[in-house]
Amino acid sequence: MTDILTNPAEIFASQAVSRDPANDALIARYPYQNPEEVEAVLQAGAAAYRLWRDTPMTERVAAYHRLATTLRVRSETLAALITSEMGKPIEAAHAEVEKCAATIEWIADNGPAILGDEPVSIEGSDQVHVSYLPIGTILAVMPWNFPLWQVIRASGPIMLSGNGFLLKHAPNVMGSAFALQQAYEAAGFPKGLFANLSTDNETVARVIEDPRIAAVTLTGSMRAGAAVAATAAKALKKSLLELGGSDAFIVLADANIDLAVEAAIEARFQNTGQVCLAAKRFILERPIAEAFTAKFVAAARDLKIDDPRDPATKIGPMARKDLRAELHGQVQRTLAQGATLLLGGYEIEGPGNFYAPTVLADVAPGMAAFDEETFGPVAALTIADDLEHAIRLANTSDYGLGGNLWTADVAKARQIARRLETGGVFINGFSASNARIPVGGVKKSGYGRELSHFGLREFTNAQSVWAKAHH
Repeated sequence: MTDILTNPAEIFASQAVSRDPANDALIARYPYQNPEEVEAVLQAGAAAYRLWRDTPMTERVAAYHRLATTLRVRSETLAALITSEMGKPIEAAHAEVEKCAATIEWIADNGPAILGDEPVSIEGSDQVHVSYLPIGTILAVMPWNFPLWQVIRASGPIMLSGNGFLLKHAPNVMGSAFALQQAYEAAGFPKGLFANLSTDNETVARVIEDPRIAAVTLTGSMRAGAAVAATAAKALKKSLLELGGSDAFIVLADANIDLAVEAAIEARFQNTGQVCLAAKRFILERPIAEAFTAKFVAAARDLKIDDPRDPATKIGPMARKDLRAELHGQVQRTLAQGATLLLGGYEIEGPGNFYAPTVLADVAPGMAAFDEETFGPVAALTIADDLEHAIRLANTSDYGLGGNLWTADVAKARQIARRLETGGVFINGFSASNARIPVGGVKKSGYGRELSHFGLREFTNAQSVWAKAHH
């Protein structure tokens, strides 16, 4: 994932700037908060946390149901805002809003039981139990690629647990950040419990160190994660990081090629390829490599690239010009290193940040598109001689967020999955639909994540040492 703590060229010393990535039009400028305003946010957050901490769970749940309703009532406005700020095709933007509402409902319906006291059997006593209690206000540094969903998947479980939530969003989607704050307040949450921090990186570091911040979470790049983790560690505070990914999409010789290609197109090009969990490296067993490649290239060529407000558009603009330039540089370096260009490979001329869907073949370890995360509509194809070679290629990466595996032998697939160095494996396109199933990365894709029940316990304090602290 791109480094959300590195300001793009148009972020000035005292403000963030949002531009429509489809036409370069200025949307808004957001002045950074001065020290007095930051202090006011922290004070309000601390007071709101004390109030919310003592609010009965039934009242928290009721607020969550009101929030889900509020998100759905505002769906048209929120979806249009997402599309205008970061270029997501409008149908996908609507889906993001609905996913947020559905997630809030799931947390409201299932969270209280997950957070409930757990009795512990100890000889001579029936009065021992483990409780999960809030720890304070959590600072969350969030990315732009899912402006609402990335925030909700963090704020939802964190706040139901009784914690407060301070959001440092990416500078180009500050409109989405404030729209979420307004939604929380309209749903009746205490004012200041969910609040935005609009400021520079130095101030973020000072906020992490502030005693009113209990912990910090970040979704972003390895570089940003390392910086946040170092600051949190210096202050002896818990940090939880979900970082980038370069997921392998393995297709074995016995796989259903048509279904695999259909899934591969969605897995690589959804959200214009700007997804940390997207498939990026396609590892093809030699007997099916030619057939898969031909069908994959044909399907990618048919993707409609246009205004993201058109419901038929599948590929919108990339979020920022500097991100497009970075991606194009990776493509050019990969070609110079010996890869073959099968499709695309160029910036589309005209207004906006459009990049042509790109397919690179003969990509190998040591090339940019294999070793680095390509955060845009670029697919890297690599041929494996056999299963063992495919596993080695998949594991030849600093990343370990997720992976895909396609084969007719599901029993064999389960065994293969245990050998893949990644936080999750999707077999034959199956994806988790239950929010309780944990998601998190290994290696340099994740840090500090206990994978516990959709995060509901990740920022709580278990009063019994080590009890249920790790899963």
